[in-house]
Amino acid sequence: MRTLKLLAAALTIAAPLAAQQPAAAKAQADPDNKVAGAGALPAGWHARTDNGGPVTNVKFAKMGAGYHTTLGPAVILWRDEDKTQERFHTLATFTQTKPAQHAEGYGFLIGGKALEGEGQKYTYFLVRQDGKFLIKQRDGKATKNITDGWVDNAAVVKSGTDGKSVNKLEVDAKASGAKVTFSVNGKVVHTMDPKDIDTSGIVGFRVNHNLDLQIDGFDIHRL
Repeated sequence: MRTLKLLAAALTIAAPLAAQQPAAAKAQADPDNKVAGAGALPAGWHARTDNGGPVTNVKFAKMGAGYHTTLGPAVILWRDEDKTQERFHTLATFTQTKPAQHAEGYGFLIGGKALEGEGQKYTYFLVRQDGKFLIKQRDGKATKNITDGWVDNAAVVKSGTDGKSVNKLEVDAKASGAKVTFSVNGKVVHTMDPKDIDTSGIVGFRVNHNLDLQIDGFDIHRL
């Protein structure tokens, strides 16, 4: 009996250790890229990395009529002036210019508050190169899925053979009391009851690690 108990205890300890190994292996196999010319941001813009480190591997710059970002670490990007009340409509076209080693998300953050502090809050709406989208909320260190994880949707354009994909994202909270809608390429992929989402706050971007992305046509229509 004692032998069986010891064996059970050993298996209990070994199981979580085994579960950690794939994540550690992935981190070693897909480290943050080193980005030349990184660290500076356009006037008025702020950046925060997921790991809380410096933005020395974050390159975010004006390019053409839009912005281009090349990463290193996952990051959120915002301007203090891009603050909304409950009713607004935002849109932008995101072009992933190169394939990522692993499918990584990019898109909007909305309802941003205290983005530089420990109590940061926002909702994020992302797509990725394998044709999936995600809506999630952050409250400090905690995150909560709104969608059932990453969801397949035909509206999301997958990367082509050249690794490129173009997706236009929109968040519409224009009508008072109406559903908040999340659209990809003109098609609604998810709706939320306004009582379940705080749409007042900063609108900005979230871009996951090692992505090379062009962002065009970013605008916010306030009502």
